[in-house]
Amino acid sequence: MAPSKKPAHESKPRLIDVDAASFDTLPCCGIKSPKHPGRQEKRCWLQANAKFGLRAKTLLAPDGEPAGYIEYLPGEFAWRGVDATDYLFIHCLWIYSRRHQRKGWGRLLVEACLDDAKKEGKSGVAVLVRDGPWLADRRLFLASGFVPVDTAPPDYQLLVRKFRHSARNPAFKGDWDRKLEQYSRGLTIIRSSQCPHIAKFAADIAEAAQKEYHLEPNVIDLQSPGDAQNAPTPYAVFSLIYDGQLLADHQISRTRFRSIMKKPRR
Repeated sequence: MAPSKKPAHESKPRLIDVDAASFDTLPCCGIKSPKHPGRQEKRCWLQANAKFGLRAKTLLAPDGEPAGYIEYLPGEFAWRGVDATDYLFIHCLWIYSRRHQRKGWGRLLVEACLDDAKKEGKSGVAVLVRDGPWLADRRLFLASGFVPVDTAPPDYQLLVRKFRHSARNPAFKGDWDRKLEQYSRGLTIIRSSQCPHIAKFAADIAEAAQKEYHLEPNVIDLQSPGDAQNAPTPYAVFSLIYDGQLLADHQISRTRFRSIMKKPRR
C-alpha cells in the first residue's frame, strides 16, 4: 500500500500571531528559556505597545517547530531613529536556523507585513538595514522590491517598498552628534526592552564597568517610541557612550566591552 500523503496544510509553513495567549508557548526572538532576563521584559513590552498597532508573528515550519519571526507597527511609533509616518515599519525579521533558510520563508514574513500595510491603506513598508549585526539582511528586502531612500553613519540604510509613488519618503531623524552631546560625562548605557537580548548584554556591561573599571554607568531605559526616535543612533534601542563618544551602537558582549575599553579614545 502506498504511503498516505500529508494534508496540504501540514506541508507548508504557517504564521501565527504572537499575543498573550501564545507568547508563553513560543521562543521569544529565538530565546526559549523562561529564565532569560529579557523574556519577561519583552512580554511586557509587547503588551504595552499593542495599543500602537504593534504586530508580531512567528513562522512555524511544517513540523510545527518555530522557524522565524517578524515584528512591525505603524511608523509613527517605531522604536528606531526614523520618521516613517504613514508606513508600517519592520523592527526585526529572523529565520532562526540555517536549515530553515533559503526556502523563501523570509519572503513569506515580508509579504505578511506588506499585505497588512495594503489593507490599512498605508503608503508602504519601511525597514532599517545595515552591514553589521542585529538587523535583517538587506538582500531579502531588495528582492521583495524595497529600495534605499536614506542613509546614516556608519552603514545604515533605510529601505522602503512604496505603494504610492507620490508618498513622502521616510527618513532618518539625524543630528546624531548633537544628540550625543548630552551624554558627555562618564559611561552611559541606553537600553530598551524592544529586543529581549539587550537585558543580559546591558547587565553584563554594567557589572563589568563597576567591578573592573570602577565606573558607575548611567543606565537610561527608553520608555516610549518617542524616546527611541530621539536616541543618538539610528538603531536607537541600545547604545554605549563614554564621555560623549559612541562606543557601540548595538548590543555587545562583556568581552567586546573589555576590548573597546582597552583602545585609546580621543
